[in-house]
Amino acid sequence: MIERIHLAILREIDRQGTLTNAANQLCLTQSALSHNIKKLEQQINVKLWIKDGRNLRLTPAGRYMLSVSQRILPQLEHAEHVIEQFAQGLRGNLRIGMECHPCYQWLLTIVSPFLAAWPDVDVDVKQAFQFGGIGALFNHDIDLLITPDPLFKAGLSFIPVFDYELVLVVPNSHPLSNKQSVTPTDIRNETLITYPVPPERLDIFTQFLTPNQCGPKKHKTIETTDIMLQMVSAGRGVTALPSWLAEQYRESLSLTTIRLGTTGIHKHIHIGIRESEEPIDYIESFITMASMKSY
Repeated sequence: MIERIHLAILREIDRQGTLTNAANQLCLTQSALSHNIKKLEQQINVKLWIKDGRNLRLTPAGRYMLSVSQRILPQLEHAEHVIEQFAQGLRGNLRIGMECHPCYQWLLTIVSPFLAAWPDVDVDVKQAFQFGGIGALFNHDIDLLITPDPLFKAGLSFIPVFDYELVLVVPNSHPLSNKQSVTPTDIRNETLITYPVPPERLDIFTQFLTPNQCGPKKHKTIETTDIMLQMVSAGRGVTALPSWLAEQYRESLSLTTIRLGTTGIHKHIHIGIRESEEPIDYIESFITMASMKSY
């Protein structure tokens, strides 16, 4: 009764905003598109949308069908892509989702030997997700999720593969550079440089500053680690990074790392997977390689 074309129509209307644009995207005439939905509405005896002038407004049933399309269509498209790769003699494409900005250098050390070990498997890395990393994993938009903040849910498994400590990074000439550890109040007069991530998702805020009702004097965001640490080295601010990453830049940029609090902030990198896909050999191989890589 409900066919793939019905789900595709609702998804494209949501994406394109109008019947005309949706029809063009699906290579249908506008009348054929409307006819498909009208026929489905007659079969299920419920309206999926209501015309509001030149716009369309989804009914509750239409919104539910849209949510179904957003879950099911990516899975079908992924299945078709995998089957096509099998037909071409390839094993597949490992799509890795990243929720950890500083983990790219770590990931590169794993991808290189993985590609050598699995010449018939390609690798793609994604960072922008329509529904967040967990949603992308559920929706089959990605195959693995690399995250320091796993959200344990039925149907997903998170495997810890790498431990690290988050540290404060300052230039060698900074007044704090001689301290073994810093308190939240030590950062009150500092410019804090971070990746462009909301503060509520940054450990320096959630585990250190915010619980102590402290904040930096100024908060700047920078996309790349290299530029961020160049700024810190030039005395333009301080940052918080995994110790293993900061250590790679210490000599070349004259940086000092300092523990956050007396006990430090300790984190784990996890790889999230769908439980149904744990037995896939090249996914197991990637997780094994990631677990063996340490600094």
